[in-house]
Amino acid sequence: MRNKLIGIAISLVLIILSTQAFSQVNNNVEMADGMRSSGKIYVVIAVILTILTGLILYVIRIDRKLTRLEKESS
Repeated sequence: MRNKLIGIAISLVLIILSTQAFSQVNNNVEMADGMRSSGKIYVVIAVILTILTGLILYVIRIDRKLTRLEKESS
């Protein structure tokens, strides 16, 4: 289980790094500047992190249940 979590964490880090590598060179994004200046960008990031955390916890919970069911059926 610990190896799976480490693998997931490494995958997420690599995905984040790869998106930065392919991002636009032009840093003048008006929408992001507007959201940053009004402080709304932090709300967006908090919502995204909450959703991702919930999904990851859900997948871990399902994995544990499946593992338990597989052990019981064996």
